[in-house]
Amino acid sequence: MYIRLTFYFLIHTVCVFPQQYLSEEGIPKDSSYTVYGYYQKELIKFPSIEIVKPEHTPLVKEESNIIYSSIGNRNLHLDLFYPCTTIGSLPIVLLIHGGGWRSGDKSFQHPLAIKIAAQGFLCATIEYRLSPEAKYPAAVRDIKSAIQWLKYNAKKYSADSTKVALLGCSSGGHLAALCGVTNNVQKFNPNYSDCNTTSEVRAVVDIDGVLDFTHPAESGKDTSENFPSVGKLWLGGTYKENPALWIEASPLTYISKDSPPFLFINSSNDRFHAGREEAINIFTNFNIPFEVHTLAETPHTFWLFHPWFIPTVNHITDFLKKVFK
Repeated sequence: MYIRLTFYFLIHTVCVFPQQYLSEEGIPKDSSYTVYGYYQKELIKFPSIEIVKPEHTPLVKEESNIIYSSIGNRNLHLDLFYPCTTIGSLPIVLLIHGGGWRSGDKSFQHPLAIKIAAQGFLCATIEYRLSPEAKYPAAVRDIKSAIQWLKYNAKKYSADSTKVALLGCSSGGHLAALCGVTNNVQKFNPNYSDCNTTSEVRAVVDIDGVLDFTHPAESGKDTSENFPSVGKLWLGGTYKENPALWIEASPLTYISKDSPPFLFINSSNDRFHAGREEAINIFTNFNIPFEVHTLAETPHTFWLFHPWFIPTVNHITDFLKKVFK
């Protein structure tokens, strides 16, 4: 019930101007990204779209607000979705919401999580610290901590700890890619996790998440101190002020022969393809499997709306079944 009420509240919240506020727990939040807000924005150009709502079903079990990690008094939570009956061990999919590293909520990924879980996966939508609360690389460490928790608890949910995929949308896609290619980067390893497991994953699904922060579409946004980019708000400085940090936070920097297979699902907005072609060249050189699906005439947030939701789900499940066959 909590999951359903939270999702209903968030998709029906409209914020004309981004506002910072404190949650009931005293956590700094930002209200700039809501599903309904994007629906109103995109409805002008795409009048036939419909908001995707979670299709709750007795075939998929749901558990909400499980604490996966604690940093001092701050608890981080995840929601789980998994089929009621299983044959063998379930592959694990960790879903990361978007919102410019500063806004959004794990409930935004519930529709995807339910649909994917019904196909034979243990899905987790996670809360992670956003820029109003903690700057980079806190979100990266949180996600890696969630991976470790899921692996540590895999047997409890009839899941396979060796088959883990990251799936993210928009800034969540960037984070999925970054976490997926930085298994051995010490800077990103969480030092607050109680789970003695690795954060290595076997696949990444990047849905319209940038791979290269140095691309002019990202690095060139800060033209006014009064309107800082979401990148500056998350990284703590502009590209001109600290280019090395923007390079460090780019998944493209770390792609290597040891990187996992990638699925790219993109809108028709070229801005969110930054670094994709360069990544594909590296994958090709190292014979790393990858797929690219660019959906024609789509807004950036296409996965939130019909008619693009089901094709997106199909691309995801087809890819993951091949990787984890």
